[in-house]
Amino acid sequence: MADDLHARYMRAADTWRAHREGCTTCQHGAPCSTGASLLERFTRLQDAYLNRRRT
Repeated sequence: MADDLHARYMRAADTWRAHREGCTTCQHGAPCSTGASLLERFTRLQDAYLNRRRT
């Protein structure tokens, strides 16, 4: 599961970065509505990955 979570976290990071690079709204302050949802997904997956239980 951790590998799948890591892969989803990395894809979300890549998707957010790609969007931000092409969106002037996201480059200058608060993200646009699309950018906000991408950033939220990335943040949620990052938190889940970093806070997972290590067994």
